[in-house]
Amino acid sequence: KAAKEHKIPEDLNKVLENKVMKTVSDLYYTSTAAVEMRCLDGTDEEGIISKSVSSHSDLIPGVYEGGLKIWECTFDLIRYFSEAEIEFTNKAVLDLGCGAGLLGIVALKGEAEKVHFQDYNSTVIDEITLPNAVANCINAGSGVNKKTSKPPSKRPKKAEGLLPDALNKCRFFSGEWSAVSKLLLSNKPVSKYDIILTSETIYNPDYYSALHDTLAQLLDKNGRVYLAGKVLYFGVGGGIYIFEKFIEERNVFRSSIVKIIDKGLQRCIMEIAFKDSS
Repeated sequence: KAAKEHKIPEDLNKVLENKVMKTVSDLYYTSTAAVEMRCLDGTDEEGIISKSVSSHSDLIPGVYEGGLKIWECTFDLIRYFSEAEIEFTNKAVLDLGCGAGLLGIVALKGEAEKVHFQDYNSTVIDEITLPNAVANCINAGSGVNKKTSKPPSKRPKKAEGLLPDALNKCRFFSGEWSAVSKLLLSNKPVSKYDIILTSETIYNPDYYSALHDTLAQLLDKNGRVYLAGKVLYFGVGGGIYIFEKFIEERNVFRSSIVKIIDKGLQRCIMEIAFKDSS
């Protein structure tokens, strides 16, 4: 799938038009149900919403890779950032397989120098990721007070004035990993990422080679990857330990499981770095 950069429209109100926002962990995110209702008639160019709904599937390999749904490991990773005091200040961050983009938005709130978002599907970037980034920038500081009984506003505030500064740090890309890597590496001078964040991207072993190569090409020599995933993905065959073994065999990275979550289906967080990194 060809790589494409999605420009942030000048009129931010248009990005948020017809969007219904929800909040979780003080983050704004677009209601997928509202997007599905609006796009079921095939108004998304890729047609992934109608295909996903008609097939009752969150994954259609090579067509739709699950970006409309916020997967549970995303929240595991967000909690881990806080517990482990991961420092984003002045770092270059990539949210790989971003979906809703919540990981990248947390990095943005942590004063990252730049945050790039990538998802396989252009519809996901246009309808979910970009609106989420815009909503969090516009509503920054207006925080939802959880202690009050007043529910948060479902509609985001109107964008006013100039592009919020934080959005200037963001870029958005769609396409498969190898194509996006090529596009990013074609920017001269090439600047690699201090931190790559990725959640639930290891469900299919067929993609491990592309994922591994992308991490190897885009991670700074002393950078870190934080990857969250389930121990096993039933029906697809991937899992955290299977990916860990794949990494070992390639002998490029060292990896360690830094957290195990035992509630429900076991999930893990893995930290990955180059073998020769400091």
